[in-house]
Amino acid sequence: MKILIINGPNLNLLGKREPSIYGSLTFDEFFSSLKKKYADVELYYFQSNIEGEIIDKLHEVGFTYDGIILNAGAYTHTSIAIGDAIKGIETPVIEVHISNVYAREKFRHISYIAPNAKGIIAGFGLQSYELALESFL
Repeated sequence: MKILIINGPNLNLLGKREPSIYGSLTFDEFFSSLKKKYADVELYYFQSNIEGEIIDKLHEVGFTYDGIILNAGAYTHTSIAIGDAIKGIETPVIEVHISNVYAREKFRHISYIAPNAKGIIAGFGLQSYELALESFL
């Protein structure tokens, strides 16, 4: 099984950015532990702060991978283009968020990804990624 985790803008700052919301672990540290725990799954990781690069990656793997776990960050609430890219591929996508976006600012309550996603997991910290991964197994 091949699963890709895609992180969007500012998620490269995990471990440094607002640790009270996002924790103090870097994503690379978390991803290493995830790869060890799920050694039988081919796990890949991609991060970009650029909307077009995220769309390109969705197109690249969206017909050959078994699943995509996507935390599009703020693009979740603004990018019709990423939503359309998900609609156009065959690989199922799980939308994830580290924080509970529904307990935050009102603009975060809107997702342009959700209508085309297999499901949404939010508010469980980095464990949100693991819950998404479990949903594909």
